[in-house]
Amino acid sequence: MTVAIALFTQDLRLHDNPVLHASHAAAEEVLPLFVLDPDVEAAGFAVPNRLAFLADCLTDLDAALRRTGGRLVLRRGRAAEETARLADRLSAGSVHVAAGVSAFARRREEDLRDRLGDRLTVHDRSLTVAAPGTLTPVGKDHYAVFTPYFRAWQRTDRRTPLAAPRSLRTPDAVESLPIPEVRPSSPGLPGGGETAGRALWRRWSVDRYAELHDDLPGDGTSRLSPYLHFGCLSATELAHLAERRGGEGAEAFVRQLAWRDFHHQVLAARPAAAGDDYRSRGDRWRRDEEEFAAWREGRTGFPIVDAGMRQLAHEGWMHNRARLLTACFLTKTLYQDWRTGARHFLDLLVDGDVANNQLNWQWVAGTGTDTRPNRVLNPLVQADRFDPDGTYVRRWVPELAGIPGRAVHRPWHLPTPPPDYPAPIVDPEHLTTRLRHARGLD
Repeated sequence: MTVAIALFTQDLRLHDNPVLHASHAAAEEVLPLFVLDPDVEAAGFAVPNRLAFLADCLTDLDAALRRTGGRLVLRRGRAAEETARLADRLSAGSVHVAAGVSAFARRREEDLRDRLGDRLTVHDRSLTVAAPGTLTPVGKDHYAVFTPYFRAWQRTDRRTPLAAPRSLRTPDAVESLPIPEVRPSSPGLPGGGETAGRALWRRWSVDRYAELHDDLPGDGTSRLSPYLHFGCLSATELAHLAERRGGEGAEAFVRQLAWRDFHHQVLAARPAAAGDDYRSRGDRWRRDEEEFAAWREGRTGFPIVDAGMRQLAHEGWMHNRARLLTACFLTKTLYQDWRTGARHFLDLLVDGDVANNQLNWQWVAGTGTDTRPNRVLNPLVQADRFDPDGTYVRRWVPELAGIPGRAVHRPWHLPTPPPDYPAPIVDPEHLTTRLRHARGLD
């Protein structure tokens, strides 16, 4: 029988999976393969929260494949070596994999190409709606500003979402490792897998997304980012479903999918931006370990910042508005290097994605694609606007649970400040001037 290998990476799903679909069309038998690569661990990306979520994803994927008559084969080693070894052993006529944009994904693809030659097919619209590198302004290799990119993104042709295969045959004589059990760092980590992701999409209503996506206590975001990161859900399918539904909420949600694609095309064109300034501003970042520890632990004395950091520690996820204001506090108020904050986020975020995490941090820090590099988000203004009654703060900062209303955002104004909550680590009256002083703008 003819055999094709579907090498799963960040596309851990059956629905709308070009890699699995092409493998199924190419051969009588399909070997669905996932390789636990030690290079991921060496790069520091194999952290407990994402490993625990990954284990859920692999368990769910294997169960879904078994319902079709197939199964998932799990191996450990360098992805190219293990895949080529199996391809030779099974005389596989083709190997299919999704294109990635990180330096690691590119090296993996190069290694696969070296070992497999023309037996390898790379599918460039598996992880994003638009393939990185296909939308470019005249004379340049990528869009550096989101708005013109979004206009081009809206006009581009989309592929049609693919149905999940109904039946698969997997070669019998291929052994598989057991899926590892991993204890997450965050006790409130969500469960992973395509089944959980699709159930979440069905429960969540996109209709009020435009109205609620910045509402911290209302928690009106989709919470789909972990499932997009691991490919349990297809960005193309979600865009298709949202656009078919229509309305302001759907339009706002699709715009966020375009932001995701935007960051992927930036990193594909500038892979060094994972660790280097996309646009250097000549910053001379401060280094204060005590301040950084206070920020990391949610002990800055600014309740809205501390609430966000504590949500991150507990859930391995943080509301997008809280991500913006906590990152801004570290880089613009404390004037500390964006890379230290980005690394902490990657240590905990279950949706920790190199393109989105690093480039969002750079956007906030003023070293990225933001056309207003000196933009400052005042945490007190943000708190009043997006948590007007203090519900979000009281949810995550129990020391302040007894303070009613918006007074919770300024506990230092109380006649008797809470004894077990720290005083602000910087003067609340001079939040927006610190960056200007640090950059010599005054």
